[in-house]
Amino acid sequence: MRDDDARGDSSKPDIDPAVLGALVHLYRGEVFRSTHWRTRLDNTTNWAVVTTGIALSATFSNVQASPLPMVLVGLLVSVFLLFEARRYRYYNLFRARARLLETDLYAPLLSGKRTDPGRDWHALLAEDLSTPHYHISYLRAAGRRLRSNYSWILAIQAIAYYGKLAIHPVPMTDLHDVIVRAAIGPIPGELVLLAGLLFHGGWLVFAIVTYRLDQLHRRQRRSPMAPV
Repeated sequence: MRDDDARGDSSKPDIDPAVLGALVHLYRGEVFRSTHWRTRLDNTTNWAVVTTGIALSATFSNVQASPLPMVLVGLLVSVFLLFEARRYRYYNLFRARARLLETDLYAPLLSGKRTDPGRDWHALLAEDLSTPHYHISYLRAAGRRLRSNYSWILAIQAIAYYGKLAIHPVPMTDLHDVIVRAAIGPIPGELVLLAGLLFHGGWLVFAIVTYRLDQLHRRQRRSPMAPV
């Protein structure tokens, strides 16, 4: 009987009820803050989608409309991406805390096991609360948002821009028509098209490089709470 009791006691989480109550409230707070920042991420993406839609409407409103709005919206979407990368770093900060509590506290609690002292999650959480720090770099955050959402928006912008040059005011007959229509004031069409290719090609390279950095970080990191 004593052995059974000992085995039963060892299966219970080794944590004080008062501390557990405080951690429950902490978890609720971290989930709320991560949800708040997640909403702010969605807001920035909505801005990018709406401005792209406005540019599309202005560009294709009639055959004589200028394709310039599609050029400008590409720059504006890039600015929104930079804003969203900053917001993602805050979101990732609170999400990491909530996830740490889920994996190292709630999972053992629900499975009837003791919390693993070797994980040292108490110290990780205490350190992060005492000295908050980002858990992801700005470049990697921008890369994640680019791959998740903004790559599609920029792709639509590019297709719409070159489509506009190809069909308006009349369908193109050769590449020279596109070059002439791409000119912006005194800027030759060749330079405008080259800048567009470099712009989108640069984002493509950026997405690939940051994806590799993400993979490297996942292999090397010891904890999701590790500072960058």
